Amino acid sequence: MASPQNTLTLFLLLPLLTTITVATLPVKPTTQLNSNSILIALLDSRYTEVSELVEKALLLQTLEQAVTIHNITIFAPTNEALEHDLDPTFKQFLLEPRNLRSLQSLLLHHIVPTRVGVSLWPNENTIHNTLSDDRLHLSGSETVKFVNSAEVVVANDVVRNDGIIHGIGRILIPKSVQQEFNKRRSLRVISAVKPQGAPEVDPRTNRLRRPAPPVRVGSAPVLPIYSAMAPGPSLAPAPAPGPGGPHHHFDGESQVKDFIHTLLQYGGYNEMADILVNLTNLATEMGKLVSEGYVLTVLAPNDEAMAKLTTDQLAEPGAPEKIMYYHIVPEYQTEESMYNAVRRFGKIQYDTLHMPHKVVAQEADGSVKFGDGEDTAYLFDPDIYIDGRISVQGIDGVLFPSSVDKNSKATENEKTVDSVPKLRRGKLREVACGVLASIGQDATFTACHHI
Repeated sequence: MASPQNTLTLFLLLPLLTTITVATLPVKPTTQLNSNSILIALLDSRYTEVSELVEKALLLQTLEQAVTIHNITIFAPTNEALEHDLDPTFKQFLLEPRNLRSLQSLLLHHIVPTRVGVSLWPNENTIHNTLSDDRLHLSGSETVKFVNSAEVVVANDVVRNDGIIHGIGRILIPKSVQQEFNKRRSLRVISAVKPQGAPEVDPRTNRLRRPAPPVRVGSAPVLPIYSAMAPGPSLAPAPAPGPGGPHHHFDGESQVKDFIHTLLQYGGYNEMADILVNLTNLATEMGKLVSEGYVLTVLAPNDEAMAKLTTDQLAEPGAPEKIMYYHIVPEYQTEESMYNAVRRFGKIQYDTLHMPHKVVAQEADGSVKFGDGEDTAYLFDPDIYIDGRISVQGIDGVLFPSSVDKNSKATENEKTVDSVPKLRRGKLREVACGVLASIGQDATFTACHHI
C-alpha cells in the first residue's frame, strides 16, 4: 500500500508528466496552403495538361505535404510535349485506372525536393533525388540547360517562396514506368485464347462436322435458325439438330400466344391471327424456335391487305405456309432499327424463313417500304408487339418473292385493285381450306370445319 507521502508526490508530478508526454508526440505537418504556393501556381499556370494529370493521379494531398517540408522544384512538360510528342498508346496506358501507381511515379519523377534555380544550375552532370524512386541528371551550360535529355525551354517560369517551376520540352519517363509499360505490352503477359473455328454444318447430312462448344443456359444459339427448324415447304427434307445445351431456355410458346393475342386485341390483323392458329403449324414452330433462343421479326399484313389475296395465289400446295414464312425475318428488328438501317444504307435485304428468298427494304416517304417491284408494302403499324424475342410490325400489303411473284402474276386486267375481289373477314380461311381439301388434305379439311 502506498504511503501518503508517495501519493502526494505522484499527484504533484502528474501535470509535469502529462506535459512531457504531449511534447514528445510527433506533430503532423499542416497541409493548408496559401494562395501564393507553388502548387496553386501550377494549377493556374499554362501547364494545364500536367495539372490535369496531377489531379487524375490523386497527388494533390501528397504534394501539399511535400511543400510543407521541402522547397521543391517542378520540371513541367509543356502542353505541346504532352499532346503531340507523347505516344498515344503510352498515354492510354497511363490513364487506365489499374495503372494509377505508374502515373503517380511518372509525375513525382518530375519533382525534386530541393530548390534548383537558374543561378544554382550545375554546369556539370549532377544527380538529384526526386519524389519517386528514380533520379534525375541535371546538366548544361550558360545558354542551354538539360534535365536528363529534356531541354529546359522556359527557365524560372514560375517562382514562389516554396518552389520553382521550369518548363521542359519533353516528358521524363522513369525506368520503372517504362518497364511496367513494356511488360503490359509484351505478349507474354497476355492470356491468349486459343482460337476455335465456328461450327460447320455438313450440307449433305445437315449435321455438325465438329462439335459445337458448350453454351450457357439462355445464351444465343450457335447454329443458324434454319438448322433448328422443322422440315417445311421451303426446307430440306431432313431436319437438322437444334443448338447444343439444355432446351427451353425461353418460354417461346407463351410468347407466341401473347403476341397472337396482342394482334387480336390490336384490331385489323385477324386474318393473320387466323392463319397462325388455324391453317398452319407455324405458331408451334415459332414457339419452338424462341424456346431454343432464336429471335424473330414478323411482318404482319393487315386485314385489308390479306383480303386482296386471290384463289390462284393460294392454290399452290403449302401456299399459306410459304406466304407466312416469307414474312418472318430471323432477326430482332424494331421500327426504329429498320428505319435507321434504310436511311443509312438505302436499300437492304433481310433473310426470311422462306429460304433462300430475301425481302428488300428501303426508305420511302419517311417510312420503310418492303418489297421490290409491283408487290410492295409500307410499315403501317410499327411495334405492335416487342418483347426482346419476338417483334411484330404491321404492314399494309402481302409480300411475295420475286420468283413466286412471276409465276403467280395474273393477266393485265387482273392486276388492278378494282378487279381483285375483296374477301370478307374469315374468307381467307375458307378459301385455303377448300384448296387443301381439293388436294386430298382430309385431316386438315376436317380440322378447318371444326374451328
